[in-house]
Amino acid sequence: MDITINTPALLFPAISLIMLAYTNRFLALSNRVRSLHDKYEGHENRPIIHAQIRNLRYRLKLIKNMQALGVLTFLSSILCMYFIYNEWMILAHWVFALSLFIFAASLALSLLEIQLSTKAIELELSDIEGLDDPSVMEYIKKKFEKD
Repeated sequence: MDITINTPALLFPAISLIMLAYTNRFLALSNRVRSLHDKYEGHENRPIIHAQIRNLRYRLKLIKNMQALGVLTFLSSILCMYFIYNEWMILAHWVFALSLFIFAASLALSLLEIQLSTKAIELELSDIEGLDDPSVMEYIKKKFEKD
């Protein structure tokens, strides 16, 4: 397969958008950390808050690594373009493949972080007593029964 200098350049918009999404997730998480800090300072030292703090610490590490892998994807794409420019095609192929793998790893970490954010919301909801947690099928059945 032959690649041109435009091939790695095609990754730039995708990487830019994903980095913007990662930054937004980081900002939302930092707001949540500040809110939990206020709760903690208000002497509401419940086990739920401690579990949320552990969850947030892990998610912050994931986001940091997601962003680092996104930057590495950018750099490897630029390096690939340099190799193509100098007509070092074997190196260009390998570096382009590496940039795709790094980008995939970044997306995999993003998926893991999304899963953990769902667990954080479940922790918040578990603090509220008396709410049932229907399965998806039960929820759908109730929706259709009301109509």
